[in-house]
Amino acid sequence: MVYFAIGPVERLSAPTRLEFDSATALVVVDVQNDFADPSGSLYVDGGEEVVAAVNVEVARAARAGAAVVYTQDWHPADTPHFAKDGGVWPVHCVGDTWGARLHPALTVAEGAEFVRKGVDGQDGYSAFSVREPLTGARSATALEGLLKARGISRVVVVGLATDYCVKETALDAVRLGFDTAVLAGAIAAVDLEPGDGRRAVEQMRAAGATVDEP
Repeated sequence: MVYFAIGPVERLSAPTRLEFDSATALVVVDVQNDFADPSGSLYVDGGEEVVAAVNVEVARAARAGAAVVYTQDWHPADTPHFAKDGGVWPVHCVGDTWGARLHPALTVAEGAEFVRKGVDGQDGYSAFSVREPLTGARSATALEGLLKARGISRVVVVGLATDYCVKETALDAVRLGFDTAVLAGAIAAVDLEPGDGRRAVEQMRAAGATVDEP
């Protein structure tokens, strides 16, 4: 197998000491082997450091009684999302494979919820929605309903990667009316083009999300 190390990573400052509460959900985006392990097919340089930073926030959220939700890319083996089938990306996070599993060093909170994206071959960038690669048609994941059923009004986003799934999750959260924060010390960017991570931060801020200052 050929592995693609994407980088260099663009990381920002350490997380702000944002206070969690029962009306807050920590959304841990795609901290999976294919993104966070150096052997992963879409490894984000420095992903292991993000795992450690996310673990700090998971512990804080759990102590405060906040909801914790983990998202996973969970693709079929054949999908227009992959370059081999006409898409952009190398094969990654195929369901029930090592690459799709959460990183083994990631803390999984007791009672956490899990949302899988792209299970039917869609582009699964946002935790809140998926998109058909050929038509662009968008449909919702279970996340919005899950959060509203628990009375969640604020979403805190961490994980991988800043310029793709973190950004799209934050933009959707704002669009859906959640008070949205992104912890800059617990994310990392792919940066296919230099500065993509910074531009993603600017987009999230412009949309109304709070992102820590670098």
